[in-house]
Amino acid sequence: MKPVCVEDYRTLARRRLPRILYEYVDGGALTESAKARNSSDFAAIHLRQRVLSGVEAVSLKTEVLGTELALPVILAPIGNCGMLARRGEVQGARAARAAGTVATLSTMSICDLREVVGAAGPGWFQLYLLRDRGHMELLLQRAWDQGVRVLAFTVDVAVPGERLREHRQGLAGGAGLADELRRAADGLMHPGWLWDVYLMGRPHTFGNVAEAYGGGGFTQFWTWVREALQVSLTPDDIAWVRQHWPGKLVIKGVLDADDARIAAEAGADGVIVSNHGGRQLDSAQSGIAALPRIVEAVGDQLTVLLDGGVRSGEDVVKAMALGAEACLIGRPWAFALAARGEAGVAHVLELFRKQITTTLVLAGCDDVKKIGTGMLT
Repeated sequence: MKPVCVEDYRTLARRRLPRILYEYVDGGALTESAKARNSSDFAAIHLRQRVLSGVEAVSLKTEVLGTELALPVILAPIGNCGMLARRGEVQGARAARAAGTVATLSTMSICDLREVVGAAGPGWFQLYLLRDRGHMELLLQRAWDQGVRVLAFTVDVAVPGERLREHRQGLAGGAGLADELRRAADGLMHPGWLWDVYLMGRPHTFGNVAEAYGGGGFTQFWTWVREALQVSLTPDDIAWVRQHWPGKLVIKGVLDADDARIAAEAGADGVIVSNHGGRQLDSAQSGIAALPRIVEAVGDQLTVLLDGGVRSGEDVVKAMALGAEACLIGRPWAFALAARGEAGVAHVLELFRKQITTTLVLAGCDDVKKIGTGMLT
């Protein structure tokens, strides 16, 4: 199968990955209605087709939080990508760098930040609020020392959402011997993944939290995560991170204008409008639906980015027309990584580049920095 869109890579990833890993990437919370709205709400937005404007070439270059980008697409943080492909976070970061953009490394990555930076140069880093403030300080200092200058502080996972697929696979705890045997058999049924990741992709050490995590397997790790996250989160926690981070600080997981204002008051430089891929509150609205009110509330103070449901270059243009300065993509690059490694991620980014270019030409706009509400019907 020759992949020509994100959905094709999703199909290939489903074939290649053991079920537990595919369900981890693809699943959402409860009925997965929030996940579905992330895409359906994009489909309800229409662009004006302007074909008599004389546009021949377009510029996709932009700058976000001091980072020069060749296109307004950034790889979102996804935990455990090193289980999707051999040293997966490294492969994703290299593909992003080659495309002229950046990858945001998750706190819960397999590959340590130092390994990723050593292979692909510094990108962005994502941080969760942990009960262990000492380890948070260690991660912040390490990121700064490695040349990272943009920190994405995730605020919407004080408790993990009720993800039924993960419960069924035993990721949420309670896995017994039968579950372990079933997963082992499933791994053996995927020899390509088994050789590339399980055998050749070691060590599987959850690098950034190795000092805090006592060790164990994939399911034990997620039990530890639930205990390690700090449940209560207030503006003081953002202020604490701001105090310990000298670079740009962007708050990820904001869906409400009041929360965006709080982030601004606490010293943030930007917000990422996101419902965490529909993986947290199933009744939450989509990021694209929440975006206009947040732009109206803080767009003159903060850099506003969008994450969630972005599946094509047209989606990127729609989000930017509603006020986002760029978009983050999560599942698209995770599926591509699982299917074809670094080459897959590079291809997905190239698809986005071509689709944004085509969309702008057909919408009569020659520069992503000129995208605005006038492009919407």
